[in-house]
Amino acid sequence: MNTIGDLTKRQAGILMPVFSIPSPYGIGDFGKETRRFLDDTAKTGMKIWQILPFNPVGYGNSPYQPYSSFAGDEIYINLEELKKDGLIESFELFDGPNDHVDYEAVRKYKDPYLRKAYETFKKRLEEEPQLKKAYEEFNEEAFWLDLYALFRVMKDKNQRKAWIEWPKEEQNMTEVPVELKDAVNYHKFLQFVFAKQWQEILDYAHQLGLAVVGDLPIYVGHDSADVWQFREDFFLDENFKPIKVAGCPPDYFSEDGQLWGNPIYNWKKMKEDEYDFWIKRFEWNQKLFDVIRIDHFIGFDRYWSIPAGDTTAKNGHWEEGPAYEFFDAVFDKLPKLQLIAEDLGVLRPEVTELKNKYGLIGMRIGQYSLGPNEEKEDFILPEFCIVYTGTHDNDPVNGWYESLPKKERKYTNKVFKKLKLKGKSAADKVVNYSLNADPRIALIPMQDFLNLSADERINRPGTIGSPNWEWRLEDLSQYEAMLPKIRKELKKSNRLVR
Repeated sequence: MNTIGDLTKRQAGILMPVFSIPSPYGIGDFGKETRRFLDDTAKTGMKIWQILPFNPVGYGNSPYQPYSSFAGDEIYINLEELKKDGLIESFELFDGPNDHVDYEAVRKYKDPYLRKAYETFKKRLEEEPQLKKAYEEFNEEAFWLDLYALFRVMKDKNQRKAWIEWPKEEQNMTEVPVELKDAVNYHKFLQFVFAKQWQEILDYAHQLGLAVVGDLPIYVGHDSADVWQFREDFFLDENFKPIKVAGCPPDYFSEDGQLWGNPIYNWKKMKEDEYDFWIKRFEWNQKLFDVIRIDHFIGFDRYWSIPAGDTTAKNGHWEEGPAYEFFDAVFDKLPKLQLIAEDLGVLRPEVTELKNKYGLIGMRIGQYSLGPNEEKEDFILPEFCIVYTGTHDNDPVNGWYESLPKKERKYTNKVFKKLKLKGKSAADKVVNYSLNADPRIALIPMQDFLNLSADERINRPGTIGSPNWEWRLEDLSQYEAMLPKIRKELKKSNRLVR
């Protein structure tokens, strides 16, 4: 029986962004090192690889503020694969940092080779009917491609300014001027290559019995082809600036709340269009991944709406989300869609009811499941959920543990002892707890498998810029040394799927 993407089995997986995978090219990409990582992961008996969004990032390099919900970031295109395909003859190795991602340096390094590949590709299109056919079929399938490519070209033409700062006539462009046609075709070529290389990685994962979980942000960036193309679906003023923006209310972790700044959806207008934009988002991402995690699921029940221009999230207020009408429309069009609901945070009962109505599996965080509130339930987690030791927004477990106040750390040590959790470090113990807990699926970030510290954190919510989204491994040796131990732990916790 094919178990790829089957969330009904007790199993385990790893959370590892593509950009964090080792490679000699400054960033993890769709090359042989990613295949090696997948080989290693399959050896442990894990069945799931979860990644972060790999759409084209803009300011701050956040994958949750991309230029498109559909396009892929060309930074992940692997040069060795381009050479194998005969699109470039040779290339120099990256002469920059490999202990973290320097996005600007990597783009500068890869760009000349990508442009050379495009020039070769144009010649081959005229000579190879099969290649031309594949390219035309991709163009036809990728309904978003023409306007996305035009959006990227117009950003370059306007010195990278946000689209609302372009001349009025350019803000409303839908046709490609003759003089920009080649530049637009270059971006279409990049998406064609990205899709080809990703499909090969996806196929390779499937050959190893691994399912790939993608991550879909609930919101999109204002300076994106999404808002440029579907602007009527958002609350924008007459100058296309957001009227209200997204975020989270103040809570235990932040007295000011979180101000994300994404434009808020006009759900009433979307309903009139039968949620066309969202159906298209899901449908496209369903082709890229076996399962899709929806970030900030609670926003479909109700969402925190903040007046545009505010500097904190304090003055926001709750507004009702589209809830059942939305998911009825989605599953009517896409009945085989597999979703994970990121249902973290303070939940009102309506969120759980909404999730349960559609049989969606939710999430729990191991490092936050060992406190006094959870003690009332004997630290038992529900079977129908996914337990993570932490996510990309958390400190690795060791960093979390070290940051605990003395009193809380003392309490946590008592819990570790009470539950007889094995391991030398806090990370070992929380991994042990998560793997042996009741949840059907356990997903462990690479940092916690490797016992890494707070310095290896991926993102600090509410902050922009370095070192967010830059963490990566320099090589796979430490992970590979851990493989027998991980497999042993999976066997003990009955997470080896047969």
